[in-house]
Amino acid sequence: MARWPQVARRIRVPAGFVLAAVYLWLARPNRGSILLGLFFIVVGLVLRGLASGHVQKNEELATSGPYAYTRNPLYLGSFILALGFTAAARSLWIAIAVALLLIVIYLPVIRAEEEFLRARFPGFEKYARRVPRFFPSLSPAQDSAGAFSWALYRKHHEYNATVGAAAMVGALIVKMHFYP
Repeated sequence: MARWPQVARRIRVPAGFVLAAVYLWLARPNRGSILLGLFFIVVGLVLRGLASGHVQKNEELATSGPYAYTRNPLYLGSFILALGFTAAARSLWIAIAVALLLIVIYLPVIRAEEEFLRARFPGFEKYARRVPRFFPSLSPAQDSAGAFSWALYRKHHEYNATVGAAAMVGALIVKMHFYP
């Protein structure tokens, strides 16, 4: 039987699509909620984009850019995106579902990924002592030099997050105007 973190890793994307369908059904957006949500959505997308341009998955321990402030900037960016979409939806049920998804799916995945990084990269333990797991520190780790790479951004297909977010915001706008 598979361990929950492995199962969570496999179902997180399909669960996100199911949540998106339920989200659109339950969402009750208005102009103000969409504008508030957009602020957080843009911040989340920028953070995810910056993180993806600094990480070479399974090849090198990422410690530059946003990784100098938090060990999980991609997940933090996703969390901020979720906050934005939750605010845009104006639904308590969506807020509960998003919170459950983050706790049940993402926390175990983060822990499992850290186990992998500990085993793969000898410098991870020192890095983990200096950089917080999730909520960022106000100052970077001292050895945080490194440049953003558009090639890495494209390799990780991070632009798909922007396309998906734009489509979902568009769907919210349509719902607000045609299905109040």
